[in-house]
Amino acid sequence: MTHAYFNLNNKTAFITGAASGIGQAIAGVYAQAGSKVWIADINEPGGNETAQKIRAEGGDVYFIHCDVTQPETIRAAVTHVLKESECIDVLVNNAGVGLVGDLVNTSAEDFERIMRVNIAGVFNVSKAVLPSMLERRQGVIINMASIASLIAVKDRFAYSASKGAVLMMTKSIALDYVDRGIRCNCICPARIHTPFVDEYLRKNYPGREQEIFQTLSAYQPIGRMGKPEEVAYLALYLASDEAAFQTGDAFPVSGGSLMG
Repeated sequence: MTHAYFNLNNKTAFITGAASGIGQAIAGVYAQAGSKVWIADINEPGGNETAQKIRAEGGDVYFIHCDVTQPETIRAAVTHVLKESECIDVLVNNAGVGLVGDLVNTSAEDFERIMRVNIAGVFNVSKAVLPSMLERRQGVIINMASIASLIAVKDRFAYSASKGAVLMMTKSIALDYVDRGIRCNCICPARIHTPFVDEYLRKNYPGREQEIFQTLSAYQPIGRMGKPEEVAYLALYLASDEAAFQTGDAFPVSGGSLMG
């Protein structure tokens, strides 16, 4: 008799920033594992398109519009999901933005935007979802950090600061609620090939996209960028009952970047 490990049957997941990239991959993998999935994103066309694609593959998935920087839209979205699905078993705080730059060439406006999305976004969404988890004395929160929360990465001043905060928010949530049935972990990816990477190369290195792509890929000793699905499968494990002993931990997906 075989056993289906890492299934999310009868669970509901709320995933921010799931219209594209890593969040989109997590939504697809969770749906395949049996979860009811809510895609929460500011990008309505992209979110609906992602939901339709996953639904066509048999997934139980829905899109809901929200902006993680606006607490009122988050509260409205969470209230709607709780009304429709009764509970949120798994929260994935994936929504985030990147920024390339050192201290000198990081503007105050860019710095504030990074903090507003990457830090306040995790705060806003977790604060809205956590009370319903505490009522049931069960729930899983997965935050998307970065290897930049574990080591210094050149020209990532504001981004690294924001992801360092995500790492410590993860540990704080885990510690504060470990005795109330809540698990909280974070994933720390190295460079993952997402639409953000392609847009960054197109905007900053027109005509040299492939050359710079190879340079960025070579940063990982394994010789390539990660795939969104490779992050998603770790997120599946952390959401599953098989990870019941994991809380307050940071899980790198680094392609060897942390070996040195």
